[in-house]
Amino acid sequence: MAQALFMGGLSFLLAVVWGPPLIRWLRANGIGKKIRIEGPRTHLVKMGTPTMGGLMIVVPVVILTLILNIGNLIANTEAGRAFLKQMGWPGDQLIGRSILVPVAAMLAFGALGVVDDWIGVRGNGGLLARHKFPIQIALGIALALVLHFGMGLRSVAIPTVPQKIDIGLFYLPIAVFIIVGSANAVNFTDGLDGLAGIITATSFMAYGVIAYLQGQIYLATFAFIVVGACLAFLWFNAHPAQLIMGDIGSQALGATLGVVALMTGQWLLLPIVALIPVVETLSVILQVAYFKSTRGRRLFRMSPIHHHFELLGWSETQVVQRFWLIAIWSAMIGVALALL
Repeated sequence: MAQALFMGGLSFLLAVVWGPPLIRWLRANGIGKKIRIEGPRTHLVKMGTPTMGGLMIVVPVVILTLILNIGNLIANTEAGRAFLKQMGWPGDQLIGRSILVPVAAMLAFGALGVVDDWIGVRGNGGLLARHKFPIQIALGIALALVLHFGMGLRSVAIPTVPQKIDIGLFYLPIAVFIIVGSANAVNFTDGLDGLAGIITATSFMAYGVIAYLQGQIYLATFAFIVVGACLAFLWFNAHPAQLIMGDIGSQALGATLGVVALMTGQWLLLPIVALIPVVETLSVILQVAYFKSTRGRRLFRMSPIHHHFELLGWSETQVVQRFWLIAIWSAMIGVALALL
């Protein structure tokens, strides 16, 4: 855990240093947020705020993880093992090659987010769902195949049940659903200053603890590297935000969270650990279904549901802080259930 926390702290420092030049570059290139006209009027002040801030998270996470992977290759040599043994740090506790899977998820969905953000910045509203969703499915299938056939993951852990249950090939469609669903859930959550960053940091922290308790030191380290980068992003994304996450951050973080949950085997707990993104997604689904079934009536004043509470009179800061409190509570419940 000392290693995981140290790398999380280092990730925070790298991202904080990387933040100001990134913001200056985004401003210089006119990469600013477009605001929905039908949204809360208070959001109009965000117009033009630099977006694609997810780069502040993705870049440090990828760099630190690859450096650790190089360390793992060195540790696998005879000289490296001898050196690490003298230092009291076993080579097999540095990082596993399998950590490249969540990194691949972050890069792949981050790249899709870049395209989506770029189209949105140019005034075209971003990628259409009918174009984006098939790409997400394809990426999800590729990652699910690697997890199942490359890493041998095929089971689910159920609280109070001692042994994991092998579900065979059923693992594949479930994994695709979790990865794609998580990517979109965090994307729906990204709508208020600080909301998506603080919710995903809390979720990764919970799964980092779960991975550590399982002995997956490399996965715990990766999770806390993400936590550190998310906290650094929040330094600039706190209300009023100097920087907005964008799809490059929300899609990358969401898909990666899904992969991490799958790697722990505790993916049944993801709707609890990531309760807020799940509720945000359900609010959108229910709003659309109700609107169509009633021919124009609305279930919520606006979806995702954080906008509903804004229109009820909650300030943006109140919504974020209260949702975060719920996220901390749900994360604690999730970790507790993982221990049963």
